[in-house]
Amino acid sequence: MESQKLSPGKFSLNYGLILGLLMIVIGVVTYITGWALELKTWPNWLYYVAFPVTIFYAISKYKKSNDNLLSLGQAIKIGLAIGLVSALVYAVYGLIFNYLIDPEFMSQIMEATRDKLLENPNLTEEIVDQQLAMMEKFMNPAIGTAIWIALSALFGLIYSLIAGLIMKREE
Repeated sequence: MESQKLSPGKFSLNYGLILGLLMIVIGVVTYITGWALELKTWPNWLYYVAFPVTIFYAISKYKKSNDNLLSLGQAIKIGLAIGLVSALVYAVYGLIFNYLIDPEFMSQIMEATRDKLLENPNLTEEIVDQQLAMMEKFMNPAIGTAIWIALSALFGLIYSLIAGLIMKREE
């Protein structure tokens, strides 16, 4: 009986969902603990480590389940799919959070950022206002979501390219 070929896209769906859920958990924890308003960024490092690890792991699992064969194209499809699925999962959560759960949260973040920037004696109020105006453009949920999806796809591409070059083995 002939073995059925696995689709890289379908294979990577679960890994993308898991990665997206991890980012949601990190977001919820930082919100509930108040770390977000304290501008703590270290919890996000968990995601920054988990993202490439998940892509490398998924590509290696795909290779093992595909008779130890892997093309560079398959690796790239897996990494891109994981990046896009995880970004879409988190984007849905982000839009629900920003529009339904806590619509005032972004303004609270802006105020906390303002206070933090004003602690720097080298920054005038005018400079701080300029920085906050630029930051506000990127904190718009629609723009932020688009940027998040684009960056996730870009880094999914980069990490899968690296993993694919390392692990590729064709017949």
